[in-house]
Amino acid sequence: MTQPALAVHGLSKRFGSLVVAQAIELDLARGARTGLIGPNGAGKTTLVNLLTGTLRADAGTIMLDGRPIDALTPEARVRRGIVRTHQINTLLDETTVCDNVAIAVAERDGIAWRLLRFARRWRACIDEARSRLAELGIAHAVERRVSELPYGEQRLLEIAIALALRPRVLLLDEPAAGVPSLEAHAIHAALDRLPGDISVLMIEHDMDLVFRFAREIVVLAQGRVLARGSPAEIAADRQVRAVYLGRSAS
Repeated sequence: MTQPALAVHGLSKRFGSLVVAQAIELDLARGARTGLIGPNGAGKTTLVNLLTGTLRADAGTIMLDGRPIDALTPEARVRRGIVRTHQINTLLDETTVCDNVAIAVAERDGIAWRLLRFARRWRACIDEARSRLAELGIAHAVERRVSELPYGEQRLLEIAIALALRPRVLLLDEPAAGVPSLEAHAIHAALDRLPGDISVLMIEHDMDLVFRFAREIVVLAQGRVLARGSPAEIAADRQVRAVYLGRSAS
């Protein structure tokens, strides 16, 4: 059996008496396209924070390419290949679109704080940034300030930054959140163009986007995995319909 890109076993977390993750079992195959859904408070963002090291689990293990990453800092996990975007973007608003991505490339290559000594390397970072932006369809905006971009293009920029870090596993936290419907098609197209060798776990409340993007869907409820299956299986699951999709279980 092929080793999964990401494997989670018995992952648990509580804050006092509040249990936010209950012995979660999850794996992502290489190239997976997995949607993570669940009602508000189900533990979706908590799970992403545990995977990235922002939170430390009370129990359980996280394996990336067969190697444990539980003891690693968030920064070390990024270097190992697990990268996330955020529901609320964390962009450098007053710098250019190109520089936002180029800085991520420089961070990845370990030269971000020594750029004056590596002028040629910085030019290479700029070239790679332009290429990433072209891949996501926003090459026209490379010299614009981030604060001038439509919100949908800001979301695309955050994906470009994540890709610049060369993830093996990409965690997308509501990539279409707040994006006007007229701009959403660009997000959908960008997700379709994500490199096939990257494993993607996407949290999203937009069910149309989830069912369009995901080949497999995991449903969380009260910090545990309630169901897992293909989009068709999840749509037909009576318990999921009752707990999350808001339909009768009869």
